[in-house]
Amino acid sequence: MVTAAARRSSADGPGYLLKRAQTALHAALAAALREHGATVAQYAVLAAVDEEPGLSNADLARRAFVTPQTMNQILRELEHKGWVTRHPHPGHGRILQADVTQEGRAALRAIPGRVLPGRPQAGPAPQLGPQVADLTVQLGQ
Repeated sequence: MVTAAARRSSADGPGYLLKRAQTALHAALAAALREHGATVAQYAVLAAVDEEPGLSNADLARRAFVTPQTMNQILRELEHKGWVTRHPHPGHGRILQADVTQEGRAALRAIPGRVLPGRPQAGPAPQLGPQVADLTVQLGQ
């Protein structure tokens, strides 16, 4: 039997707070990106390819923790929008490398508050609340 105190302590734990912060961040990003006709996954891939041109489907799938099939679908959607092009790898013709187009770069510039994976911001977003600030302090210790 789980006591109320045990439930409260797990709800205040770093893992729970981190998951809540991730959920809030994802929802905020999805809402902001929707205005620009993009999904969080599309934006993440577009930003990764802009940062490191020539990534393959497999490279991107590993970075995003998705299957190669899922990544292929995301890349096809980006190609359809005209934001990404793919070309054969010079040494391995079956491998397709992705590059961001001018339209893709314009889309990245148009999205306010650009958040790139692996680049920490100045602090937690205010809408995520003081619990995230507390979690940041806890994780930093």
